[in-house]
Amino acid sequence: MTNILIVEDEAKIREILKEFLTDYGYGVITAADGVEGVAKVKQGNFDLVLLDIMMPKIDGFATLELIRQVSDVPVIILTALETEENQIKGFDLKADDYITKPFSMNLVIRRIEAVLRRKLPESPPAILTYKNVMLDTKACVVKLSGHTVPVTYMEFELIKLFLENKDRVFTRDYLLNNIWGYDYIGDERVVNNHIMRIRKKLGEDFIGTVRGMGYKIGE
Repeated sequence: MTNILIVEDEAKIREILKEFLTDYGYGVITAADGVEGVAKVKQGNFDLVLLDIMMPKIDGFATLELIRQVSDVPVIILTALETEENQIKGFDLKADDYITKPFSMNLVIRRIEAVLRRKLPESPPAILTYKNVMLDTKACVVKLSGHTVPVTYMEFELIKLFLENKDRVFTRDYLLNNIWGYDYIGDERVVNNHIMRIRKKLGEDFIGTVRGMGYKIGE
């Protein structure tokens, strides 16, 4: 569940936002001022913060500044301060969006969705290719010129790593630690043997040797 923290001193607005966002399936926690809001950011794991500016104790700008010292959680400012100067100040303090009151609840939802989409990590491509080799990460299939090639789990992981990092040189130690694991008991010849088998299946020129360093694919 996506969790949102609402930092708003007006109880009525706070409750309207909470009810509306809860109906949309978000988990919602509220704070009545900036001090409480910063404390909850430190304690909790939030996906987004809705932040008012004009609040007692510390205002929203100071609150945002304190939040940014401990978290890069997305923050949308909700405020009656609509001047360009205040908006620029909010963005300078690394707010992700700025909405002025009065606002439409449907607009708030759309802006929340937009900010959350921007913060999502990019998904790696499902299909990886190089020359006449194709690897499907979802189907766990490797093909050579359109024909499926049977590979072992370790061979698949090695091919995938090279296809995701074209032109990068991988040392044998790196491959041992990251494919076989740090607790692998054995020597680096296991890497050489797997590279040889992959070359037999996909072509001698699929993985190149960088003398004195390791292996790579790419020109």
